[in-house]
Amino acid sequence: MNNPTTITIAGKTNHPLLVNRFGYGTMRLTGEGIYGEPKNRPEALQILKQTIDKGINFIDTADYYGEDVTNRLIKEALYPYQKDLIICTKVGATRKPDKSWIPYNTPENLRSSIDNNLRTLKQEQISLVHFRVMHNSAVPFKESLDAMFDLQKEGKILHVGVSNVNVEELETALSMGTIATVENMFGHGQRTTVKMAFGESRGGEEVLSICEKNAIPLIPYFSLLNSLSKQDDRIAAIAKKYKVTEAQINIAWLLHRSPWILPIPGTSSLKHFEENIKAKDISLTKEDMDFLH
Repeated sequence: MNNPTTITIAGKTNHPLLVNRFGYGTMRLTGEGIYGEPKNRPEALQILKQTIDKGINFIDTADYYGEDVTNRLIKEALYPYQKDLIICTKVGATRKPDKSWIPYNTPENLRSSIDNNLRTLKQEQISLVHFRVMHNSAVPFKESLDAMFDLQKEGKILHVGVSNVNVEELETALSMGTIATVENMFGHGQRTTVKMAFGESRGGEEVLSICEKNAIPLIPYFSLLNSLSKQDDRIAAIAKKYKVTEAQINIAWLLHRSPWILPIPGTSSLKHFEENIKAKDISLTKEDMDFLH
């Protein structure tokens, strides 16, 4: 089935980004509860260095991972950065010492977060920044997004994306300016919106058709999450057929589901990282995809 190896971000603008269609999400490089330093710091740095060796040129991070742990690891492992490396970050949230997630999305908050990312990553401009929608926000969505576009005009952001959006929010965002990417929760086992401990995670399936219509890459987070409400052995059956892991089939399914999906599976294990990379070499047939539907 059609499974292109690259994807273009912001292809209709003057500054398109060509990305190898397999990225790496750094969230799992932090400590327990996505907070603090990793248990195995040398392995975390080794994984980041391996991303370059394996041809990955898209790394997803956020200054509220840690806090700021993943950004510091990226800088330590990869700076000075190779020319085609795209470091994508997120703003709109922060963490409390009790590890809770809270909105951090006033215009002043967003500016502070961008400046913090720029400082820690040692960059003058961030290629792609997602505005992450948080539940129970007192700040209107349009006010936050306006601030993002202002930061873009100032040159601190090259491209603006949105994360954890529903259909209405995505359509609003598209009416306000150019949206380069969408980052929502999406995987074979969980495709639609679900309530989680830190709030709602909006599903990728709900916005995929809009992304495809507008040539906007959809970047799935929690792509290996399986819904707890159902038992599904279809992935296991296909994994057995190809003698690979279930995680590899989950990733392969995303790559085959739509040419506009850019997977960024994350892990803190070098072994699992190397396994995940091999998923891009798995060719699923139409019959496989129909079975997995």
